[in-house]
Amino acid sequence: MTVDEARDFVRSNHRAVLATERADGGVAMSPVVVGVDAAGDLVVSTRETAMKTQHVRRTGRASVCVMNDGFFGSWAVVEGPARVVSLPEAMEPLVDYYRESFGEHPDWDEYRAAMERERRVLLTITPERAGPTRQG
Repeated sequence: MTVDEARDFVRSNHRAVLATERADGGVAMSPVVVGVDAAGDLVVSTRETAMKTQHVRRTGRASVCVMNDGFFGSWAVVEGPARVVSLPEAMEPLVDYYRESFGEHPDWDEYRAAMERERRVLLTITPERAGPTRQG
């Protein structure tokens, strides 16, 4: 699977497990909803205080394993450099993330207020590698 094929897969499959590296070198994993932004980066919404946010700030890397809604069948792994985009810079990208992943929100003012209240950030992953590259 190429990086472009992985991006296409993520555009129609949003359920994923995000993997980041803990300070002790272990792997931390979290179920997330993932999308693709206009630049082709993968994006995940989380909170400023979440451990995954701290891990990305420290290591600058992340990976996702994206699955179809039926779980079995097609899937993709994408890894690459990652960064945290905090509010206020994150607000409009968070709106774009919601639209791309869920469609239109019934009340965008309420959504924006919730993003501020929850101290939401956007994790962006620039796809560097994608797979699977072979079946076994």
